[in-house]
Formats: sequence, C-alpha cells, structure tokens
Amino acid sequence: MPTLLDEPETRSSTNAAPAERLRTTMAAMRLSFTWFGTRKTLTTEQKAQAAGSFGAEAEFLSAGKKLIDTRHENYKAVTAVRGRAVQYWRAMSLPFPEPGIRLIKQSDLGPINVHMTTLKAELEEAVAELDRHYGELKSAARRRLGELYNESDYPATLRGLFDMSWDYPSVEPPPYLEQLSPELYRQECQRMQARFDEAVRLAEQAFLQELAQLVDRLTERLTGEADGRPKVFRDSAVENLNEFFERFRHLSLGSSGELDELVERAQRIVGGVEPQRLRDNEGLRQDVASQLSGVQSVLDGILIDRPRRNILRRPR
Repeated sequence: MPTLLDEPETRSSTNAAPAERLRTTMAAMRLSFTWFGTRKTLTTEQKAQAAGSFGAEAEFLSAGKKLIDTRHENYKAVTAVRGRAVQYWRAMSLPFPEPGIRLIKQSDLGPINVHMTTLKAELEEAVAELDRHYGELKSAARRRLGELYNESDYPATLRGLFDMSWDYPSVEPPPYLEQLSPELYRQECQRMQARFDEAVRLAEQAFLQELAQLVDRLTERLTGEADGRPKVFRDSAVENLNEFFERFRHLSLGSSGELDELVERAQRIVGGVEPQRLRDNEGLRQDVASQLSGVQSVLDGILIDRPRRNILRRPR
C-alpha cells in the first residue's frame, strides 16, 4: 500500500510577494512508495503461547516476526534506491504545508521526471536481483523462525511488491467551483493563499536550520580536539556547505534579507577554501572557525527567536 512522505507542521502567515512568486513559479509534487512489509503480527494463538512463557496475558502483549532478513545486501540495495529518491526529491524542492507534497520549480519538471524515471528503473533492477535471492531468504527465515514460519506469509515473487511513483497534484481551487459557488471559491482561494504564505515560512525555516547544522558541524570540526590534536574532518564538511549554497541560489525566494545576508556571509568565509588547506594551515583554520562562529551565533539567535515570532503573529 502506498505511503506518503513528509508531513510538515502548519501555521499562518502573511508574506504576499514571495508567496505569489512561489505560487506562480512552482509546481506541487508528491512522491509515494509501495513497499513489501517485512514484519507480520503474530496470530492470537502465537501471542497466547508467547505470553504464557512469560506468565503474561496475551491481550497485553504485542508481538511480531520478521519475514526476511533486512540486513541482506540485496535488500539494502533496494532500500538504498528509495533513500536516494527521497533525498533527491527533498533537495530539489521546498516544503509545503500539506502531507506528502513538496514544491518544485516548474522549470525543473523535465529534469526531475527524467531522474525519477531512472531511479524507478534502478529500483526495478534491484528488486529483480533481490527476487533471485528470495529462495535463500525464505530458507534462512524458516531456520530462524522455527514454528513461527508460515509459507502463506510469503508471496510467490517479490517483483511488483516494491515500487515508487510520483505525480503533480493541483493545489489550486478547481475552476468549476467559481461557477457553482463564488463564495466557496473565494474561501478556497484565501485558504490556498494562506498555504503558500506558510510555505514561504517553512522554506525559510528549513534553509535556516540546514545552514545552522552545516556551519555548526564545520565549526566543531575546525575547533574541536581529540587526544590533544585537532579533529580530522572530511572534505564533505566543506563540500556539503558549497552544495547548500548552490541549492539555496536555485530555490531561494528572496523572501528574507536576513537569511540571504547570512548565506552570503557564510559563502564568503568558505568560498574557494580547499579542505586540504584547512588541514595544513592552522592560521587559516582558526580564522575560518572564528568567522563561522559569528555566523553560528546569529543563526542560533534567529532559530531561538523564530518560534516566538510565529506565536506573536498568529491572528486572534
């Protein structure tokens, strides 16, 4: 059964210009998965038997069994494709205050669809490979589950039981509603405008939190010590920040001068700085760490203050 992803919290706001840009330049996208359930609840008789071994009452016991070994390399290969799909979807989109939906740039529709189609093909290949080991997985389950093993729990094949799909649902009021009930249509338009107002704030909050995490991570690696020596940091500590800057430029709405200035400031600090130079040059490392600490301090203040601002802005 398909499961929808992402359920952001909703609030109210007013930020007309950025919200209108969001509404006219973005499209809603929903990503969902069909996934074979690898766990099954024990039958009433089995729970009673398990409860009896502990001297417990079956109705107060929740118990299940794992049908296949999810640590198997081929199963992990299947879940890895799902992980890449979700990561890509989130990286190419902004949050929207409706369960399972995010916003993508209309100009990205083509490339995103191509990439998702490629990932879907990779998922099918990974499932086909997993299916070739299905007999092996069932044999292992039979040994491990003992009397709890039940052949009827297992479908004939795993093909078709793992899938991913995506669509582009309309988030605008249907045009026919204006003819049927102008007042209801007006109310729906106001409700949707409020959703896009909220989407602007959710996007700002997501960018702020991600920037804060990345800056905090790099600063900690630059200033921290392990056994009296500077901590070793991977190239990704810098590369992830540069990827964030690129994604921010691509998706930013220009809705917050405060956020734009912080991103620009952080980019000036680490722009053009190679990870190896930070490892080799103590003075450079201290200078970058000191400047990033200033950015981190501002970010921390904003993130602490923002929930209070949101509460104060709520209409009565």
